[in-house]
Amino acid sequence: MKRNTILFGWVLAIAVISAGFMPTEETVNYKCMIQLTNYTGHGAYVVVSILDEDGAYVETLYVQGEDEEWYQDIPEWRKFFDTKKPNIDAITGATVGGGQRTIKVLKLPANKIDSGYQLRFETAVEDQKYFKDDVQFELTSENLKTKVEGKGYIRYIRMLPTS
Repeated sequence: MKRNTILFGWVLAIAVISAGFMPTEETVNYKCMIQLTNYTGHGAYVVVSILDEDGAYVETLYVQGEDEEWYQDIPEWRKFFDTKKPNIDAITGATVGGGQRTIKVLKLPANKIDSGYQLRFETAVEDQKYFKDDVQFELTSENLKTKVEGKGYIRYIRMLPTS
């Protein structure tokens, strides 16, 4: 019995140590400039997400707007957020007002590029309209090199790989 307990302890210790050395998903960093249109009102909430080929949420990359009270104004993403409860503390930032721009570094999973996934930028402004797909495009190497026009509060986004 004592021998089995010791053996189990060693197996558990090796498993815990090995877990610390498990390879993590490789990411590619891209600077993302989000230029907003000249609208009036509060700062825009922007959520950047990866979607699969069926349009289902896979991962939240960035949330512009730290006050969870207003996440209800982004209903499509909010359903995902409420279901999955992702930890977004490290990927949030303050809202940006009309006509302003922000630059953030997005960590894109390398295995999602050129694999049928999409990048979606959802936007909402307090007491104004919500745009589910203000900017949405297939996550390809080629698309990551172009300027993409928005349909709502985003005038355009531009991505640039970091070194």
